Amino acid sequence: MPARPDVLIIGAGVIGLSAAHAALARGLTVQVVDRTGPAAGASAGNAGGFAFSEIQPLASPETLLKSPRWLLDPLGPLSIPPRYAARIAPWMARFACASLPHRVAASTRAQASLMNLGRETLEPLMAATGTLPMLRKTGQIAVYESIKAFDAACRAHDEARQFGFSYRPLVGSDAIAEVQPGLSPRFSHATFTEDWWAIADPKLYVLALAGEFRAKGGEIDTGNVRAITPEDWGAVAHLDDGRSLRAGRIVLAAGAHSHLIARTLGDRIPLETERGYNTTLPPGAFDLRCHITFADHGFVAAPLSTGIRIGGAVELGGLDLPPNYARSRAMLKKAQAFLPGLDPEGGTEWMGFRPSLPDTLPAIGRASKTPAVIYAFGHGHLGLTQSTATATLVAHLLTGAAPRIDLAPFSPARFKGLP
Repeated sequence: MPARPDVLIIGAGVIGLSAAHAALARGLTVQVVDRTGPAAGASAGNAGGFAFSEIQPLASPETLLKSPRWLLDPLGPLSIPPRYAARIAPWMARFACASLPHRVAASTRAQASLMNLGRETLEPLMAATGTLPMLRKTGQIAVYESIKAFDAACRAHDEARQFGFSYRPLVGSDAIAEVQPGLSPRFSHATFTEDWWAIADPKLYVLALAGEFRAKGGEIDTGNVRAITPEDWGAVAHLDDGRSLRAGRIVLAAGAHSHLIARTLGDRIPLETERGYNTTLPPGAFDLRCHITFADHGFVAAPLSTGIRIGGAVELGGLDLPPNYARSRAMLKKAQAFLPGLDPEGGTEWMGFRPSLPDTLPAIGRASKTPAVIYAFGHGHLGLTQSTATATLVAHLLTGAAPRIDLAPFSPARFKGLP
């Protein structure tokens, strides 16, 4: 590795390592640095789904209408710890603005373009990195207890159809059981989405990306980047241990910590943390045929090669509060009722930080002070899904190629002037 590589990528999660491979494939020399090493953050414990059809933003009138009911339940689908409420108030104001109908429509179009690019670029990157055998195309079933919720889901799916994503409605226990047997009869309606793919295990996938990156000559360093300064020839990343890493260009893909580093370049990006919880049960805990989304309850059951993962929900609580594992236990208890044959013993609890921006779109673009720094963060719960699309766009920015999609909706500067 030269003393000054072409590219330094901050972050060894699925976004950073996918971008590293995309840059290597274009002949660039690449170094990666991460606070704790590959797959140590949200990439280690997500549900493993490539949710390409999930184009509707979390910020929406529907979410605003449901939020008061959700927030009354401290273990429900959406929670804000009381001691964090004042701190997150400005972010919530931006979230409300992003929920205006015209902004939701624009975010949906932008999200669909990113999702389609992700669906197109995933298999080529996996083939190039030897990880294609980890891909599963088993689909996803979302189950509903009321016709009202089912009808709303079908409307959302019909909108997604306009962008090339298909689904199949399922009515009645028999139709549901053909896709996934063993569900409680309380679920009378469902939708099945073939465009929802999955990975055998997200942590093993990212570790495999790291191993292949090293095998191709890439270097992964461990260290906490505290600041970036631009130079005429590129940029410098300054680490807590006193080291400085220089590169022609820097890609900031540090997940939930990214906004703290971007602030040293003068960019105040309203990133918040969706703290996600789950419990991973041993293999064989349930005969899970595909990914199940319990849509009215905000969590999922995911079949992995390493077990059954029960988790999800959103806790907007920042980076510093201690984990509240009562949330993971509450989801597991519900899962026992929804999947009567589920064996709840022997599980491992986890909490991770999902970096979220108010309009549900990531920040992909250049820093305001220097073209040598590229931002690639804020994917919320869709980081795995959008990883190869983001990597492709980052590679275009690194090489001066025309981006495959319009990057304006993802501009890191889009929040300037907004409340």
